[in-house]
Amino acid sequence: MSMLEEMPIADTSAGEPATVTGRKPVSRFRLVVSRLRGTPRFWVGLVGLVAVILWAAFGLIPNAWNATDLDVYNMGSSPTGLHWFGTSDIGEDIYAQTIVGLRKSLVIGLLVGPLAAIIAGVVGAVAGYLGGWWDRIIIWFIDLLLVLPSLFLFILLSPIFKSLSWVALIFLLAGFGWMIMARVIRAQTMSLRDRDFIKAARFMGVDTWTIIRRHVLPNVSSLLIIDATLGVGGAILSETTLSFFGFGIQAPDVSLGTLLAAGQGAAATRPWLFIFPAAILVFTVLSASLVGDALRDAVDPTSGVNRD
Repeated sequence: MSMLEEMPIADTSAGEPATVTGRKPVSRFRLVVSRLRGTPRFWVGLVGLVAVILWAAFGLIPNAWNATDLDVYNMGSSPTGLHWFGTSDIGEDIYAQTIVGLRKSLVIGLLVGPLAAIIAGVVGAVAGYLGGWWDRIIIWFIDLLLVLPSLFLFILLSPIFKSLSWVALIFLLAGFGWMIMARVIRAQTMSLRDRDFIKAARFMGVDTWTIIRRHVLPNVSSLLIIDATLGVGGAILSETTLSFFGFGIQAPDVSLGTLLAAGQGAAATRPWLFIFPAAILVFTVLSASLVGDALRDAVDPTSGVNRD
């Protein structure tokens, strides 16, 4: 094993690890964990997010109705002991439909967030490390995507994606959610490529892709983790918005967006059709945002004032 491979990543990170007089240096990971332990909003968001995931996974077990069942004797009824969230105009159980819709929205959010972060990390690292014409071409492409109205493109492409699986929506949302973070990663990579450990790797003949994979991406991984976490809430909101306007999830599939679209017309007369899916959406996005916000402040305490 070469000396380069034995070099700990913590020693080459962009931030300097904290030290305690007379003791070994504290690694960046332990420093972040110690900050998170004293951040109430992180635990509030984490508990809320875990609760939502567990409810989506097991919430149908105690319920007597499935999302496709019709109760013709209780059509358009308010919440009761039989139907906890009430029923739709055709007798669908809103509780069961909310859980099924939450599952779909969570799957999309939990896949789009990390996928967009991976794209941002790879593209930004390649642009920042290679520089020159590669950097100019990639930045031009990023700027082009940033100025394009993504919602307008979604509307134009919606007829194509209506004939495909909802999985196509995941790649569409991820394809328009990585550009800003890619610019951040590019800037970080440009500051890393002149560091001694990168120069040593080039001097030893390590190829470009290995340097990016082993030395650049690990040093910007904290930014990517934050971006992936914050991207979960953003992706859920994006999917809900598209589905609400009829450009995302299509019937017979159900998501929080389709439930909100179906219930918004009766929000004043039969509020349970709208309030319950809306409340679950707000709670889920808020929990994911609290976790991501706390992670960002733990990694970079100068990113904002201490709000705890």
